Amino acid sequence: MDTDRAEESGRHDGSTSAPLVDRRRFLAGSAALIAQGSATLVFGAAPADVTEGDPMRTPGSPARRYGDRSPFEAPVRLSGGSHSLTPLEHLHGIVTPSSLHFERHHNGVPAIDPLRHRLLIHGLVDRPLIFTIHELQRFPSVSRHAFIECAGNSRSGWQGAQDLTLQELHGLTSTSEWTGVKLSTLLEATGVRPEAAWMLAEGSDAAGLTRSVPLTGDVLSEAVVCYGQNGEALRPEQGYPLRLLLPGLEGNINVKWLRRLKLGTAPFMTRWETSKYTDLMPDGSAYQFSLVMEAKSVITNPCGRQQIHPGFHEIRGLAWSGRGRVRKVEVSLDAGGTWQEAQLQEPVISKCHTRFRFPWRWNGQEVILQSRCVDDTGYRQPSREALVKVRGVHSNYHYNGIQSWKIDRDGLVRNVDA
Repeated sequence: MDTDRAEESGRHDGSTSAPLVDRRRFLAGSAALIAQGSATLVFGAAPADVTEGDPMRTPGSPARRYGDRSPFEAPVRLSGGSHSLTPLEHLHGIVTPSSLHFERHHNGVPAIDPLRHRLLIHGLVDRPLIFTIHELQRFPSVSRHAFIECAGNSRSGWQGAQDLTLQELHGLTSTSEWTGVKLSTLLEATGVRPEAAWMLAEGSDAAGLTRSVPLTGDVLSEAVVCYGQNGEALRPEQGYPLRLLLPGLEGNINVKWLRRLKLGTAPFMTRWETSKYTDLMPDGSAYQFSLVMEAKSVITNPCGRQQIHPGFHEIRGLAWSGRGRVRKVEVSLDAGGTWQEAQLQEPVISKCHTRFRFPWRWNGQEVILQSRCVDDTGYRQPSREALVKVRGVHSNYHYNGIQSWKIDRDGLVRNVDA
């Protein structure tokens, strides 16, 4: 029998396999399903001024001095007066484009001339020094990938589930490649004294933000005074021309627009660490200097307000820990009843976002998806119930409870408590 006729008739080939399908029909049907299934995941439709036609018959645009993304791709940050959120559900890999890195500031983004900017290091040092940006760039440079997460990221979790998107719930975290000079190098140059145990970091913004930094082993070995991000100068909203990077510690202490470091023996107790950025406990006390961002994960696809269809899906997500490397991520398809290990996607870097994947076929029934992260210290991301049992519900910061996504029979994905 002619092969094409056999394919068109859908006859079996003598085995127990499914009928053969016409190749053209299969490709056309697959394309239609893909278009239908991804309708809510497309970044953005082509703008009206994009000319349709065969790109092989129309000359392309000339080279530009600064590159732009394709007009067919338009992921955007949701922004308020003092913050912008990273659209985690639309990103690939672990590095956040600089233009989509979340931002948080307390009195606007200052415009700072790098030629006039200075960094003062003083206090308990033998040689107080003032550095220009050019002088800092003459020191041996280092680059490292690290996430930064606002202490208030996911704060709505304390009050219970709200029907929001992933970006709205968890968009105050991003990963970049940061470049600058190690803090330890600068402290060595100034001759920091043995009794110095804390450091005051001060920014040049109108808020006059200042934070106390403990000079722990991790801080001394990992902290970087940065002037670069993702291969170019810092963006203004990320601290241009200079910021402090403290891998694994809450975002606010990674002081932007850095102008001063003062060494001392104790915390400086600024208003930013007394009236704000403390954790209110159930007994009414305020827990201070809980600076480490604990292990956390979230499924980024499927996620809140997306619409999916029955069939195969690859569950994808991000995991991270301020204490070190992600050791494993587990995924639950039954609201935490059972757990299965997901595959970690390389690279897996300490104190950095890590991608995970898990193959799954949805049968159209209601289901609740969850993920939980385990870091290399053995710490396991807690459930919301376990977290609230210890911390109560009156904090605004450091929420890292397990995220639950419920998929209804119609395929709509919603944020729920489970």
